[in-house]
Amino acid sequence: MKNSQAHKVRSAGTDAGSNVRLTADLLAWADLVFVMEKKHKELIREKFHEAFEDSNIVVLDIPDEYQYMDEDLVLCLKNGIAPYVGEL
Repeated sequence: MKNSQAHKVRSAGTDAGSNVRLTADLLAWADLVFVMEKKHKELIREKFHEAFEDSNIVVLDIPDEYQYMDEDLVLCLKNGIAPYVGEL
């Protein structure tokens, strides 16, 4: 997905330790935002309430318990976003 010709993709986290932290500008940039759990969506609503109103946020219902690039996580993410962006 990151190298997709059909989509421009950026990744950002809600955690203070994230390599790239989510900002109001990133929310405004995105046509569609995917989060793993409902708590992430709620955190975005609380922190970025003005930008949140214009955001299309999809909760994938994937427990945030995987290691970075875990094969099972990648599969869950691909399956979760496919209805919105097509097969990868």
